[in-house]
Amino acid sequence: MELFAQQILNGLTIGAFYALIALGYTMVYGILKQINFAHGDLFMFGAYLGMTFLNMLIGAGLVSPWLIIPVCLASMLLVSALGLLLERAAYRPLRNAGRLPPIVSTLGAAIILQNAVMLLYEPRFRWYPEKISLPAWSLKIYSIQITFTQLLLLFLSFTFMTFLYLFIMKTKWGIAMRAVSLDINTAKLMGINVNKAIEITFIIGPALGAAGGIMVGLYYRQLIFTMGWNYGLKAFTAAILGGIGNVPGAVLGGIVLGLLESLSAGYIASCWKDAIAFFVLIIILLIRPQGILGEKIAEKI
Repeated sequence: MELFAQQILNGLTIGAFYALIALGYTMVYGILKQINFAHGDLFMFGAYLGMTFLNMLIGAGLVSPWLIIPVCLASMLLVSALGLLLERAAYRPLRNAGRLPPIVSTLGAAIILQNAVMLLYEPRFRWYPEKISLPAWSLKIYSIQITFTQLLLLFLSFTFMTFLYLFIMKTKWGIAMRAVSLDINTAKLMGINVNKAIEITFIIGPALGAAGGIMVGLYYRQLIFTMGWNYGLKAFTAAILGGIGNVPGAVLGGIVLGLLESLSAGYIASCWKDAIAFFVLIIILLIRPQGILGEKIAEKI
């Protein structure tokens, strides 16, 4: 029972990372019905930006752990700008070219981002600086060890998710984004600025991915330029599992995938955690192809 509870906590932490990244995939699919395969590398770029900013602050003699907050905000801002540039350069010119050309375009953008980071930071593991680290204290509830890092990252992850949900459900542009996701042509006829709604999607999604990248860096401490593909694939899987195009579904899918991985590692073997998680995914999708919270949508003929 002790191991089970500890693995549940670990799974929630990992699942929160997956959920943050999955939101970027599900938002783009919800509006454009297309997949942004460069999103995982935007997440990776955000993680490297966070490391760079922290090293710069250390070089200036600043070592307070509270500096992580402005570093996170600055990284989110820059990755949002990169996401907007991606929309302008890789998506908008091909928006009416069918489904395949934009996918190929984003795959090309992903390769460019990955190779740019490889050339800038060299093809080797890089480490988040230890001089700026979160407090080491932990909270023990019965036999469950909860570290300050886990508490903080879980709090930040669910805070970001809550703000996104409230933005989509309660604000003017959130309602516009939902309208565009239902029918882009009708939204145009109703006077909605479709381009602006899509731009906001490409700003928010990469920003959340960058936040997730910094959290992964703080949690695991090490980075590699290929991590965007690995985490991106997991997050894409989480989005499908929860019901791609559904924001609460992306969060649920990320949490479920994180729990599956953690429990598999704890009770079977860590080398099998990915295989078992994807096996369960296949079973769920065979039973419910639209995902856990997804809805069946009739095809227009």
